[in-house]
Amino acid sequence: MKILRIAFKDLTVAFRDRTGLLLMLAAPVVLTFGMALVSGRMTGSSGPTLADIPVIVVNRDDGEIGQMLVEAFSSDALAGLLDVGILQDAAAARTEVDQNRAAAAVVVPAGFTEAIVGGQAPDVRIEVYANPEREVSAQVVTAVVESFVQQIELGRVSGQVAVEHMLAAGLIAPAQAQDIGMRVGAQAADVDSGATLRLVSTEDSVSAEVEFDPMSYFAPSMAIFFLMFTVSLGGKSLLDEKSTGTLGRLSSAPIGEAAILAGKMLGIYLTALAQMTILIAVNALVFGVTFGDGLAVFALVAALAAAATGWGILLAALARTPSQVTTMGSAMMLTFGVLGGNFVSITGMPEWFRWIARITPNAWGLDGFVALGLGDGLPQIAGTLAALLVMAALLFLASVWLLRRRGVLHG
Repeated sequence: MKILRIAFKDLTVAFRDRTGLLLMLAAPVVLTFGMALVSGRMTGSSGPTLADIPVIVVNRDDGEIGQMLVEAFSSDALAGLLDVGILQDAAAARTEVDQNRAAAAVVVPAGFTEAIVGGQAPDVRIEVYANPEREVSAQVVTAVVESFVQQIELGRVSGQVAVEHMLAAGLIAPAQAQDIGMRVGAQAADVDSGATLRLVSTEDSVSAEVEFDPMSYFAPSMAIFFLMFTVSLGGKSLLDEKSTGTLGRLSSAPIGEAAILAGKMLGIYLTALAQMTILIAVNALVFGVTFGDGLAVFALVAALAAAATGWGILLAALARTPSQVTTMGSAMMLTFGVLGGNFVSITGMPEWFRWIARITPNAWGLDGFVALGLGDGLPQIAGTLAALLVMAALLFLASVWLLRRRGVLHG
């Protein structure tokens, strides 16, 4: 009960702060409103739609799998969504993207089929060269390629396992292994001999992707950006109470140090959770944004708030004064906003940049919201949820260690 009292006291203080509310709730709503105007949501126009996405396919593979990908992109099922061009030169395809004449270029490397059949899948990759100015369209192309690769990988692994078992049981001779493995793999990937490869969930994915609402990216993007302000404000409140002596008085009361810290953390978490929940609800009710499965959205918001809270507590553990928390919090908010893709999608950024972005809850959170907007559910974002929770746990542990070492809770 003492933990809850401390937490609800902080929650109440946060929502009575008019200046804080302007940045927690009003600012993201105003910015989202501006984006809704740009997208045509508020004017009744249809705005940009995901149709006839220009994509260049370069097939440098002489084998069957490369041709399957070309046929998949050119299939009737994707005809309304993609406007596919075929080139032989990968550099020319990338130039088309650089000059904003294509949303993405898909390059199948030479020897791709041979590598897959030979079990060298981790060493070969289909390249998706994305246009950062058409981030949503590029994500659609990436999703199509990922579906293709997943199905190929499923077939490869199934064929390999089946052959190993049959060889061990003496049911086939080693000379038959490759042929049988390819047959089993093709069956596992739903590929009939000589037929066009069927993409995983082709019809469902296409319908969801066609209906993908850009506001499903912009709205949570603004909410997450200002979420980092809220948690840094929560971290600042911890040092504020230390400087005013409130923590010292709490420490002298019959309440343990761990309970005080837990109450403060819970207060920041509840404030962050309330902020995100309110913004998601406002975006859905006022702007008509569709975020996807309700349970999955709640799980994502809860995990996102936990990870963000971890960063807010860490700020309090590292800073010496409340003003330092404010300065560091503003820097963190802007840096994470850039790294996490709150202003521009990081889909087309170099791989090293996307790896660095993984330290931010922003990047993970946006990945989750985009996945849900494309029709995924709770199972598909389980990895994102796990990453956010692990981030939260590590930050909490580091923060507790630092706070205790510095004796912050002793006032």
